[in-house]
Amino acid sequence: MTLEKKNFYRSVVTLVLPLALQNLINVSVGAADVVMLGKVGETALSASSLAGQAYFVMTLIFFGLTSGATILVAQYWGQKNVKVIEEIIGMTMRIGIIVAVIFTIVVLAAPAMVMRIFTNDTVVIQAGIPYLRIIACSYVIATITIIYTNVIRGMELVVISTIVYGTSLLVNIVLNAIFIFGLFGCPALGIRGAALGTLIARIVELVIVFVYDRRFNPVLKFRIKYLFAHNKLISQDFLKYATPVVLNELAWGCGIATVTAIIGRMGQAAVAANSVMQVGRQMAMILSFGIASATAILVGKTIGEGKKEQAKLYATRFWKMSVILGLLGGLVVLIVMPIAGNFLTLSEQARMYLQYMTYVMAYYCVGQSINSTLIVGIFRAGGDSKIGLIIDMGTLWGVSIVAGFIGAFVLHLPVMAVYVLLVSDEIVKLPFSIKRYRSYKWLNNVTR
Repeated sequence: MTLEKKNFYRSVVTLVLPLALQNLINVSVGAADVVMLGKVGETALSASSLAGQAYFVMTLIFFGLTSGATILVAQYWGQKNVKVIEEIIGMTMRIGIIVAVIFTIVVLAAPAMVMRIFTNDTVVIQAGIPYLRIIACSYVIATITIIYTNVIRGMELVVISTIVYGTSLLVNIVLNAIFIFGLFGCPALGIRGAALGTLIARIVELVIVFVYDRRFNPVLKFRIKYLFAHNKLISQDFLKYATPVVLNELAWGCGIATVTAIIGRMGQAAVAANSVMQVGRQMAMILSFGIASATAILVGKTIGEGKKEQAKLYATRFWKMSVILGLLGGLVVLIVMPIAGNFLTLSEQARMYLQYMTYVMAYYCVGQSINSTLIVGIFRAGGDSKIGLIIDMGTLWGVSIVAGFIGAFVLHLPVMAVYVLLVSDEIVKLPFSIKRYRSYKWLNNVTR
């Protein structure tokens, strides 16, 4: 192996391991909720899953904002222009806090209405309302942590995310167990206990981020003044590259929420099985998502350094890795999900749905791994953020959701037939993603 290859893979491992560990931690939080609430019962599990969709959509907006910001941050990091990076963080934080405040107000004002978006089951709606009222108080707190840790990834500062979310995981699991089941003399709060444990964990995250920024960040310090600063040229660039990504993530997030809403109208058993399956999918995709994030950082930085041929080489290596990791993820789903289902309190119908969903999700993981590395990693690294919006909108909304809706409410197909249609988008989009990659139209230097 040449020295160049050794340096490349060393950089990949240095980035991917903390990113994958962070993904594992984030998924483990959801998995802990599923296991604990699964012991409480199917209603609690379904209600928490559906109530969490508002937070899911909000965080996807933040992921879009920070991914758009990272397009600029990674390339400016290649030039070591820290001042511009600080301005970009300030702009991202300002927009994110405004979004979080809006979500908080809506959810606190009308929790029942939010639940009805995803299900028409009165029992599930009533169970989800107290969860929403507590968890909404964490939205602004979580926003600051998410945006700060995600944006500084573009500067290859990834270890802090692992520390933040690793600590949060431990706090969340311990407090969830105490509050859900009423340990150590505390009252058993059930689904409300899960929300309370998560809220306290979010506060712990913010404290760690604040201490890190003030005492340990080796590159920059976040300054409040940048929340209100306005650099016209950088703002234009930010809007140019971030807006398509935000729209892309929002369209994708709303699409996934719509899929959840369709499943939510097919009975508690389908909702419970899908809740478990989604955690399994996220667990299987940990390394793939880590590779996608590392791709955006390393390819973006290399483009910013003016090394376009090297960026092409890196992109080729990353997309080959995504194929291997996608196959590995599918295998993990096939092995782990049948075992995991035995530990939960599910009805026989839910167990049957989970069994069939496992086979569908195995091939879905392969498609998602490749598409994530191409769209979220390679295309965004080169400033080609609009194409992701076009591909995702076309396949998710134009194919899978339309087909799933017709299958569920017009043709009245069986639940599993509808499920196959609803998760067909990652396979449908593969030819379009690969064709765009091979055109090299994504390869652009966006710095000034």
